[in-house]
Amino acid sequence: MIDLRRVALWRDGAAVAVPADQPVVTAFDQGLGRGDGVFESVAVVDGRAPYVAAHLARMRSSAALLELPDPGDDVWHALLDTVLADWPAGVEGVCRLFLTRGLGVGAPPTALALLSPIPAETLQQRAEGISVVSLGLGVPAAFRAGAPWLLGGAKTLSYAVNMAAQRHAHAVGADDVVFTSLEGQLLEGPTSTVVWSADGVLHTPPLDTGILPGTTMARLFARAADAGRPTAVTAGTVDDLHAADAVWLVSGVRGAVVVHTLDGVPRGDAGLSERLRELLAR
Repeated sequence: MIDLRRVALWRDGAAVAVPADQPVVTAFDQGLGRGDGVFESVAVVDGRAPYVAAHLARMRSSAALLELPDPGDDVWHALLDTVLADWPAGVEGVCRLFLTRGLGVGAPPTALALLSPIPAETLQQRAEGISVVSLGLGVPAAFRAGAPWLLGGAKTLSYAVNMAAQRHAHAVGADDVVFTSLEGQLLEGPTSTVVWSADGVLHTPPLDTGILPGTTMARLFARAADAGRPTAVTAGTVDDLHAADAVWLVSGVRGAVVVHTLDGVPRGDAGLSERLRELLAR
């Protein structure tokens, strides 16, 4: 079997390709030891990363929240070009861009790119939809906006809670999770943005809850507006999702994946998922 994985590291002012099975960072890197860094997952389609600009903008924002120096778009494009060289145009991929604090004070940050094919599970979820459970995140909806040390809105490397939530979902027979605040307000998925349709309007939760600004959600809402479909930022609840015409978890790599079961209750999508996919494909 051909190993399609690609790795590139920024070293001495240049993007350097590194074999996928070789180490690229020291064990003392702050990203490894403390999760002190940020990342983005960028979709690769037809050998290109067509939506990378939005991801780089969010990377800059995340880095600023961590007071982490971003090396600049030229560095990220050079890393992307390196891993995309000779990538098969017919293979859809995901490129993860990582920025860590490196060795710490006085040392340069670590910047690298990892490219691999999209997992078969992701393709299956796109085609079949997902079952979701709602889990409490344990913070009030308004708290993170006034607590910058909690890094609300930053896509950090500290994803242990997110992955634990997904493992819990799998343990109870579900595929994914919708987080809720202490008082029951909708937040986000561990790796996605929540979107629902009710009465002809597309809804998503407000960013002032500390959730990550979804790049794919923003693109979806912009294209929906262009097509004359109304959108709204709404402080919803799980009950709103049960009452909705359709619910999706939206992310850069999976796209808009329909939720067919929520907290054990089957639900439909009123035939709206195909329309959403058409909007995202424009």
